Amino acid sequence: MLFKPAPLEDWLRDYYFEASIDISSSGVEPYSFAQLRSLLGMEPEELDRVSFRDSPSAGSLELRSLIASRWGSGAPSEVIVANGSTEAQLLVFASILGPGDEVIVVEPAYHSLVATVDALGCRVRRWRLRPEEQFQPDLEELRRLVTARTKMIVVNFPHNPTGVTLTHAEQRELVEIAQRYGSYLLWDGAFEDLIYDASPLPAVSILYDRGISFGTLSKSYGLPGLRLGWAIGPPEFLKHCVTTRDYTTLALSPLVEFIARQVVTSADRLLLPRLQMTARNREVVDEWMDAHQRVLSYARPAAGVVVFPRLRSIPDTTAFCHRLMREHGVLLVPGECFHHPGHVRLGFGGDSVDLARGLDAFSELLLESEGSS
Repeated sequence: MLFKPAPLEDWLRDYYFEASIDISSSGVEPYSFAQLRSLLGMEPEELDRVSFRDSPSAGSLELRSLIASRWGSGAPSEVIVANGSTEAQLLVFASILGPGDEVIVVEPAYHSLVATVDALGCRVRRWRLRPEEQFQPDLEELRRLVTARTKMIVVNFPHNPTGVTLTHAEQRELVEIAQRYGSYLLWDGAFEDLIYDASPLPAVSILYDRGISFGTLSKSYGLPGLRLGWAIGPPEFLKHCVTTRDYTTLALSPLVEFIARQVVTSADRLLLPRLQMTARNREVVDEWMDAHQRVLSYARPAAGVVVFPRLRSIPDTTAFCHRLMREHGVLLVPGECFHHPGHVRLGFGGDSVDLARGLDAFSELLLESEGSS
């Protein structure tokens, strides 16, 4: 496979580590190990008992059982754990797809959902979420795109970078669209637990025998550096993923698996404090956006911790974000990273004080840019 450059990762590669304030990220505020140990009641003696022998290829039975019970049907045979959900996606795509296969991918999308499919030589068709429709998913348009040639549909709800999501009824309709021709339905649910005004959507792997769900501890649980993700799907298919993994990472670190087991066992202890904080931050962003209606437009996020506003008078948002970083040390992602110039991805999952300071700098530069235009 020959991969194209990932514009988002290129943007974050240096800036993420240099920024004084981050209002770009798509996850909640990361936990420290000390906080994790305190929240989970983890004792040093437990860490001392971890043996650095190889882990099973699909992940330990205990960890897979815990993930299956919380996010799946309860069957560990349907779960493979991975070094982040991006690896899980790579294993799945490489195990199902080949040159010439037709794949429909939601657009805009996180790069791994598109680039891997493209690198495999697939024929990619885009299901576009349109800014003029507030990025709301048009299921009728998807229905027109899907044909007997469609091998796979790839979606990400709650959505990155816009924060839109589906209702339970709309999710069922999307499943029915995939079922019509027996297409695989891959559902990136990285933000599935960051819901504000409704209950989380069920895993598509429960709803459809060709549904495959992806999850992660990075976005909702404040553990991006743990690099723990998973796929949930048909057991016979996951065997192919293990074969593919024999040529990549082989397995997970037993230390990562140990921590992940503690986290999944008591997941709400990590989730609920962060969800309360992001709900408050969402109100702050909402008020800030309302105060700047003259210079930008946006759709209030129903889930996740990102918004994707359009800056009315700033078509080159890459230059704007470079300047925001250079002059204020504030990290923001330009819409060009998602092939949507004129937009920016703003994340509100982090520290509330930093969010307020970052928005102040954002306001200052917006006003300066407007005055000079």
